[in-house]
Amino acid sequence: MNPVERRPSELKNKHKREALYQKQKLEKQKAKHKKRKERAKIEEKNPELKKKRLEENVPKTLDNTREADETMLDQPDDEVAQDEAMDELASYFSGKTPKILVTTSKKCSTNCYDFCAELVSMFPDAQFAKRGPKHELRQVIKIAKEKEFTDLIVVNEDRKIPNAITLIHLPDGPTAYFKLSSYVPSKAIVNHGKVTAHNPELILNNFNTRLGHTVGRMFQALLPQVPEFQGRQVITFHNQRDFIFVRRHRYVFRDTEKVGLQELGPRFTLKLRWLQKGVYQRDGEYEWMFKPELETSRKKFFL
Repeated sequence: MNPVERRPSELKNKHKREALYQKQKLEKQKAKHKKRKERAKIEEKNPELKKKRLEENVPKTLDNTREADETMLDQPDDEVAQDEAMDELASYFSGKTPKILVTTSKKCSTNCYDFCAELVSMFPDAQFAKRGPKHELRQVIKIAKEKEFTDLIVVNEDRKIPNAITLIHLPDGPTAYFKLSSYVPSKAIVNHGKVTAHNPELILNNFNTRLGHTVGRMFQALLPQVPEFQGRQVITFHNQRDFIFVRRHRYVFRDTEKVGLQELGPRFTLKLRWLQKGVYQRDGEYEWMFKPELETSRKKFFL
């Protein structure tokens, strides 16, 4: 800025102050745009300069500056592979077909039933069962085992709004409890697509710790291992700062080169609160439980 140029804060007149601020802002934008055009011309002649700039100019975010975690699995680990080959979820990866039972808490509302219907549409071979007012969770688990279901999803609600999901892998666990937020039903999504009966593709992003691997494997166990690509449907579980964003899309091929996405819905966000060994019990053993004192900083994440 020119040394003799006045600052907006030095002007007492509100309208003049605003006009000067907008003028200086526009000048800065023009200078920035001019600089970018000049840089683009130089980099067009020398692509190596652009490559070097992009490599060096990496913005710092909470994700790439997260605190070091000793359970982080950046590379394949033989010990982890051996543990996973013998854990409760191993039968799914040996070829077992998922069979999911979706139910609710006692005396739930219409909103909860609607959300359960969305879940049934997301996961092939999923069935909904209405929970009676006298059925305790231990009885529901027993019935699901007898019917040979591989997973049980229990949707809870608060003030007639779905607010939590309990995911139980059968018959031997583990059990995960997630808080549910930002739920948007399919019908509320503008220009949403129509769901077909094809097995969807699964995308898991950023489940990088031992705990994250376990949670990711539980999500994997909900879908058939072989997707039907002709349906072009994909379900994404994207972990970012321990918030798991769940989305369902369909690939749209506009021409031979470009591929787009059409959202099918629903969309919602999960946050893990605890992970328990085995099927759910009130006095069960917890592998991990969130506590406020675990959040030592904004850069501490667990998945």
